[in-house]
Amino acid sequence: MDRRGFIRTGAAAAAVLAVPEWVAAAISGLTESEIERKVVQIVAQMTLDEKIKQMAGHVPLTNLAQRVLNPKYPDTWNTPENDRLGVPSIRSIDGPRGCGTGKSTAFPAGMCRGATWDEKLEQRVGEAAGYECRAQTANLLLSPCVNVLWHPSWGRAQETYGEDPHHLGIMGAAHVTGAQKHVMACPKHFAANNIEESRFSVNAVMDERTLREIYLPHFRKCVEAGAASVMSAYNDLNGELCGHNEHLLRDVLKGDWEFEGFVVSDWIMAVEDEVEAALAGLDLEMPRGTHFGRKLKKAVLNGEVPEQVIDEAVSRILRMKFRFIKPDFTEGYDMGMVGGEKHAALARETAEKGIVLLKNDNKALPLLGDVKTLAVGGGHAARVVMGDKGSSAVNPPYAVSPLEGIESKAGGRVKIIKAGSSPSSAASAAGKADAAVLFVGLDWKDEGEHFPIVEVGGDRKDLGLSKKDVKLIKSVAASSERCIVVVYGGSAITMEDWKDDVDAIVMAWYPGMEGGSALANVLFGDVNPSGKLPIVFPKSMDQLYKFDNKAKEVHYDYYHGYRYFDKNGLEPAWPFGFGKSYTTYEYSNLRLSEDEIGSSGSIKAKVDVKNAGDMAGEEIVELYVGYQGSEVHRPVKDLKAFARVRLEPGRKETVALEIRAQDLAYYSEEVNDWVVEEIEYEVMVGPSSKEEDLIKAGFKIFGP
Repeated sequence: MDRRGFIRTGAAAAAVLAVPEWVAAAISGLTESEIERKVVQIVAQMTLDEKIKQMAGHVPLTNLAQRVLNPKYPDTWNTPENDRLGVPSIRSIDGPRGCGTGKSTAFPAGMCRGATWDEKLEQRVGEAAGYECRAQTANLLLSPCVNVLWHPSWGRAQETYGEDPHHLGIMGAAHVTGAQKHVMACPKHFAANNIEESRFSVNAVMDERTLREIYLPHFRKCVEAGAASVMSAYNDLNGELCGHNEHLLRDVLKGDWEFEGFVVSDWIMAVEDEVEAALAGLDLEMPRGTHFGRKLKKAVLNGEVPEQVIDEAVSRILRMKFRFIKPDFTEGYDMGMVGGEKHAALARETAEKGIVLLKNDNKALPLLGDVKTLAVGGGHAARVVMGDKGSSAVNPPYAVSPLEGIESKAGGRVKIIKAGSSPSSAASAAGKADAAVLFVGLDWKDEGEHFPIVEVGGDRKDLGLSKKDVKLIKSVAASSERCIVVVYGGSAITMEDWKDDVDAIVMAWYPGMEGGSALANVLFGDVNPSGKLPIVFPKSMDQLYKFDNKAKEVHYDYYHGYRYFDKNGLEPAWPFGFGKSYTTYEYSNLRLSEDEIGSSGSIKAKVDVKNAGDMAGEEIVELYVGYQGSEVHRPVKDLKAFARVRLEPGRKETVALEIRAQDLAYYSEEVNDWVVEEIEYEVMVGPSSKEEDLIKAGFKIFGP
């Protein structure tokens, strides 16, 4: 019973808690042992009705639809409190790009933040979002989204950080750590939620090794960071609804990982049977008790669900309430910080570091003193485009469009010609200017959360830009000697039909409320671009496997993203980890601390990185590992570490990256455990995953 995540009581419960003592002390002021005693005492005093009320949200049906369809709805999603026993309510709010209530700071979308490859920055973003939630009375932030980008057509790609499990885990854990300085965090959607329009019905089928190595490691890192809760997904996994999936929730999450928090369902239609869900390990149904209410009580009274299962769920919920919620919860929290100058500056910094320079021929960028007149056009130039208007939406106090950012940055020094989005007028304006910048791409109508009754958003059937945008780009490129294209979107966009026509391409993603200012800073050279792709950009859909968002069942292969491209010898438009700079970095002298290590050891890789250009900048150093002579199929290369380094012109720094032998293990279905192979491993370090960009060294693992 204990192994499978059922309730632990008394001293035994306190002894196994993996969350550091400071987490509880920093929020509630109680120690872990005090929390456990309080949990046991209160559960013992609760009636069955009181226990079950703790296991479901309480949103009246009269305003449920309004709340689901209106992201600007001003209130939180709550569970009932218990005044008799002094138990507070959970007050949850969405948060993939900031606090989803009030006039909060709209940070760049998750994919843009993933492109920063900056875990310390993401921790600051999580901390700011958590602060704003708490200032507005929310105590559970429904983020981060750490689902693997299995295919770039996924409508909610923008919410996650990328395609690689290691990268996802580092960024997600950083967000959890930051947010939980103030509120509970909730990594989502557990697990294999990778298609939007069939999310309520699709069955994701995969073998155990693929599940453990590709679709779960990032969730585990979030759990190890102390995540208070985890949200179950809408889809089925291997024939079982995720919220009913005993293997996923009890065997893996609560058993193998010793998760001490609670599992909350996704909103509406994520629970289908109260008995199956409760026995499988779901603890909280949101946003109301459709199944975890009278139906669950009846199941307990009929003997279908042991009351011990109810006690376990309630104990998990209470444990996190007492860890994170205190009576004077908002005391000392300044509403002036919500959407204020400090957090706006953080949003701008994040966008600046997440913007990716894909192409820069003939030093088209930055726009320096030789540009006296600048044509600015495209459908996104004068618009604020921040991404999805579903559950990740944030309503900021203001937002800066690219045109506003450029006009502010130009400050009268550069004449701005508004070129519009008509191909003929934009081409005419571009012909009169020293350079032209076009802002094009996607918005919430093209991709995002899908609701069956609202035909917007959802998954993308085509990865290219609209015909209108392509026509505009080609027209302007033909008349401009210096054509720069800035692209908005939540994941990979194919550009083969126009990329050779232009001089520079900038991937803006959805850059948040300060996106216009951030883009202006990059374009004019006040900021040296340092973002790198957290996903591979294909040349065409033909390089990818079929994406069927109407399918009832999808089989997930072990390979996707850059691993799939490597395995099949495909050349992408731009590789995973790629991003240019206004300076040049040189890599040399890769050396390893050991030639051989044991299966429980670790090794340090050091590499010298030099800024060989004339502009200060930040470089992202990436480390991949290859497997020589493995008994099972393995990726050609596997991201295992990365780091940011700031370098002044001419400066050389030694960057150290650590690899643990345990992180090189594969999951064996024969022994149902992780296996570290005694083989040779190849370490590859460089500025991207591209083979030609990497320098290499090797080591061997032997014995324990």
